[in-house]
Amino acid sequence: MSIQTVATQPIAGQKPGTSGLRKTTPEFQAHHFLENFIQSIWNGIGGVKDRTLVLGGDGRHFNAEAAQVVLRMAAASGARRVIVGRNALLSTPAASNLIRKRRADGGIILSASHNPGGPEGDFGVKYNTANGGPAPENVTSKIFEATKTISEYAIFVSHDIDLSKLGEHRLGDMVVEVVDPVADYAALMQKIFDFDALRALFQGGFRIRFDAMHAITGPYATAILEDQLGAQRGSVINGTPLPDFGKGHPDPNPIWAKPLMDEMMGPDAPDFGAASDGDGDRNMVVGRGLYVTPSDSLAALAANATLIPAYAGGLQGVARSMPTSKAVDRVAQALGIECFETPTGWKFFGNLMDAGRCTLCGEESAGTGSDHVREKDGLWAVLFWLNILAKRQISVADLMAEHWAKYGRNYYSRHDYEGVDATAANALMDDLRSRLAALPGTTVAGLTITSADDFAYDDPIDGSRTEAQGIRIGFEGGARVVLRLSGTGTVGATLRVYLETVDTENLHMDAQEALAPVIAAAEELAGIKDRTGRAAPDVIT
Repeated sequence: MSIQTVATQPIAGQKPGTSGLRKTTPEFQAHHFLENFIQSIWNGIGGVKDRTLVLGGDGRHFNAEAAQVVLRMAAASGARRVIVGRNALLSTPAASNLIRKRRADGGIILSASHNPGGPEGDFGVKYNTANGGPAPENVTSKIFEATKTISEYAIFVSHDIDLSKLGEHRLGDMVVEVVDPVADYAALMQKIFDFDALRALFQGGFRIRFDAMHAITGPYATAILEDQLGAQRGSVINGTPLPDFGKGHPDPNPIWAKPLMDEMMGPDAPDFGAASDGDGDRNMVVGRGLYVTPSDSLAALAANATLIPAYAGGLQGVARSMPTSKAVDRVAQALGIECFETPTGWKFFGNLMDAGRCTLCGEESAGTGSDHVREKDGLWAVLFWLNILAKRQISVADLMAEHWAKYGRNYYSRHDYEGVDATAANALMDDLRSRLAALPGTTVAGLTITSADDFAYDDPIDGSRTEAQGIRIGFEGGARVVLRLSGTGTVGATLRVYLETVDTENLHMDAQEALAPVIAAAEELAGIKDRTGRAAPDVIT
């Protein structure tokens, strides 16, 4: 075994996004591509000599091969220890927990989250820092700069490590410690939630359907829900992680989890339905006959948090990404706690949680979490919901009806236009941005505009400023439209249009019907059909 130094040159397009670098799997498999990016991470963070790292991924195609490359490159650069999930598997929240529990210096997560997998699907690499969260912009910018100047990388020449065997292995002077990917995470959940109450819930005949979508959460959900809490066998479906996610799209929403939605809206629906995504950090919650939007879910969790042992003393504060509905804002106001509005990207929540300003946070894209880790956490959110239902002895539908009666209802929807020509999408945003100053006071589609801006965020903890995070347009009465381009896709551009209106009287309308005036206003303002050629969104959630 020896260290090999390989000459290389910069490869364009290796700028990390809000959650690392995502590209198609063939791009990552191309000559030098993965190695260049890993070496750039090492260079950007000041090296890994004598450091301890955590490594794991969601099991998608190329996960196993990429993990061996990361191990050999860590050994070549002098890392002291790499803690890796068995078979190179770790859900993203489990990886965050492991970094924090073992006081590691950081970690590499191999995942493209909710993006499809397989030989022609997507792959991703994300660096998380010592707090367990995604690298902040001052770190990712250094990594990106390193990708533009790289001239060589170092890699250990050796056989593959057998990652199916628990225990310590050696790669030169570096220790490779293979651990059970589920055990530490399950132990953490037992500290947070009332497992006795949850066992009693299932013993009383409560039925759940959890769709793991052939992704990483399957083993976690089976171990906790069925083995430890006693949910009926078969409650977890599609629970075996597959490299191509069973040829499905592991994004937990009503479109891609349609079989679950059909069951929950059917005559023999279980009491509770849920799904998680590719790397286990997102969640979908469905009651019998009722889909709960992620924004409403965050608000309901905040309103009932003191029922959970870990949060019995109350919340320090809450935070939401800017496009997420303002439902949680009114809960925070009623509780007398701070509510922060941040750009999209979990790293912005990390600063608030590290400073003790925020306990609970969430994004409209099915991500919810708390200060137990520094990532969103799909299974944690499901256990949170179940713990509330167990304590309250109430159905999902009744809980939400009670919540809306108390706080009002934020009707909310996201319209995604996927794979749009990037030039056309940017032109749409630039044109609207140029007109923002003139919009307040004008009327569009019968709605009067009260505010219009391009969201910028001044971090209250580190003082950093993040600009151009999405166009916000507010209307009289609390309705609003948000438009932004997503950075999580790998082909073209995804235009996301977020629509929201508030009602305190008509609480049980169809969301698209309630939002019809706002949808019309968004089209009139942005000219989406004319500029993109799309008569309708590809996905409505």
